[in-house]
Amino acid sequence: MSAQNLSKLFVNATSSNPVAVSSEAIAEKVVQSLVRRGLKSLRKNADFLSELDPTATQLVLKDPRLPPHSSLAFFRFLQRNQSSIVSFRALTALVCRLYDARKFDVIKDVLSSAARDKDVQLAVSDFADLVQEMKEGHGTVVKLCDLLFRVYADNKMFDEAVGVYDFMESRGFEIDERSCMVCLLALKRFGTLEDCLAFFERLKKSGLVTVYSLTVVVDLLCRKGRVGEARELIDASVKKGLKPNVVTYNTLINACVKGMDSGAVDEILRLMEKDGVEYNVVTFSLLIDRYSSSGRIRDAEAVFNEMQEKGVSPDIYVYTSMISGQCKAGNVKGASSLFDELSERGLVPNVHTYGALIDGFCKVGQMEAADILVKEMQGRGIDLNLVIYNSLIDGYCRKRMVDEACRLQRIMESQGFKGDEFTYNTIASCLRNMNQFEEAKKLLFSMAEWGLSPNSVTYTTLIDIYCKEGNLVEARRLFWEMEERGDKPNIVTCNALVDGYVKKGKIKEANKVKEEMANRGLTPDTYTFTSLIHGECVHGTMDQAMELFHKMSERGLEKSVATYTAIISGLAKLGRSDEAFALYEEMIEAGFTPDDRVYTSLAGSLHQIGPTP
Repeated sequence: MSAQNLSKLFVNATSSNPVAVSSEAIAEKVVQSLVRRGLKSLRKNADFLSELDPTATQLVLKDPRLPPHSSLAFFRFLQRNQSSIVSFRALTALVCRLYDARKFDVIKDVLSSAARDKDVQLAVSDFADLVQEMKEGHGTVVKLCDLLFRVYADNKMFDEAVGVYDFMESRGFEIDERSCMVCLLALKRFGTLEDCLAFFERLKKSGLVTVYSLTVVVDLLCRKGRVGEARELIDASVKKGLKPNVVTYNTLINACVKGMDSGAVDEILRLMEKDGVEYNVVTFSLLIDRYSSSGRIRDAEAVFNEMQEKGVSPDIYVYTSMISGQCKAGNVKGASSLFDELSERGLVPNVHTYGALIDGFCKVGQMEAADILVKEMQGRGIDLNLVIYNSLIDGYCRKRMVDEACRLQRIMESQGFKGDEFTYNTIASCLRNMNQFEEAKKLLFSMAEWGLSPNSVTYTTLIDIYCKEGNLVEARRLFWEMEERGDKPNIVTCNALVDGYVKKGKIKEANKVKEEMANRGLTPDTYTFTSLIHGECVHGTMDQAMELFHKMSERGLEKSVATYTAIISGLAKLGRSDEAFALYEEMIEAGFTPDDRVYTSLAGSLHQIGPTP
């Protein structure tokens, strides 16, 4: 609906009927009463309300003897008690009084209330004409129309806001660029992408686009995944002489970093260099995060050093990214040095900084150091979040301290944090690795009670448990259920089935799973081949085992200690000692250390009578 044709007026009182003497007399009586005793006089004298009419109301609101706050209080009193005499003229008269007093925030509140009232018509043309009638000077009309434009935008009434914009443009009124930004930001937050882009196009045609409005639209496009369009918009703006600033480029870099588009990031950096746009702390932070998250810690360190050489001081976000990157690379010593350095610079670590370092300590099994950090952050009044609890639980599970992990889960839940899929899967995997199968299954089955759905990790853990228990029927059923639910089995899931069939002596079924993997787009890995080789060796079918062993080399798969141990043991068992010793030498050359099983097998092969190789 256009702003020219909204719902009903309070009272259709925009006509210029001559003011009756009685209305003047009533207005005078009301003004004197308000000046002497305020609203109390009206509340006690109901006759005043019955005598008031729209004309008298307007005269009261316009009277300069009343302070603006008294006029406002009188207006709101009538709205609550005698709304039928509150006319559009009365509203405009109040707005003009408030304008004279420079009470712009109050004007916005009054207009917002009227805009939200379905019984009020704030037709911009009528409003502008009345303001022009009541106030001399073109500037007042422009300013109040601009305020109405902002009011509609703030109230998410975008059709009406655009209607005011059209009216102002048609009258040749100067439109404030800041008001356009208010509307654009409101459209970005609460409107549709198409509406936002349409309004931006209107601004372009009117020559009101700034680098700030450009950045708003670029950010919106990037958030919607339309990074290509954002880049095209920037290119088009540059051609028209509008130079993006560092915030515009940072917005684009952020989207490309999240999209793992390294080529696009490099291209944007070249554009910034070409346009002479200097990096700020956010740019450096994005680049460091880009390298840290992808494991390119050397590149992250280079950027970190560059920003300091250029006099840009790292903030807490930069340090957090650096600490996170060092921890992911397993360099907790370097991460700890950075943590100490940021404190020396007067920066205060936040929950994310602590979380990154705690996770690093947990990953390398330094749980005492992690606990010290937890106590330190709590001493600073920073509460643990779910991510940190999960890091600690994962750390304890890595050390097979499952009782401590379960204790921490209970503490976490007592603090109001509900464990997520990671929490349950981590503890269950630890229980599985410790052969506590029943406890692991019970924990995973309890996830539903907390409103959590099993994911691929959950299914894989359960499938592996049932395979280890020898219940391949249930393992296969879960495998099919997993697919039906849309959780695609991964290489680990398939390997669990392969290993389960091998241990049951069902080599044919194990090989069938290997073939199914290819149909699912999965490539058998070292674990897959090692399991199958072990199965063939156990059953004495060494030709098939050796064929699989050679296929690993053909596919470029690295052999493991387990691979060599299985094939050497199989050969030795059949007395094929020459082949077994040859593979032993190959194993040593590959840098693997044989265990007692290998030596025992080799020694035993010397006493076996086997076929000549």
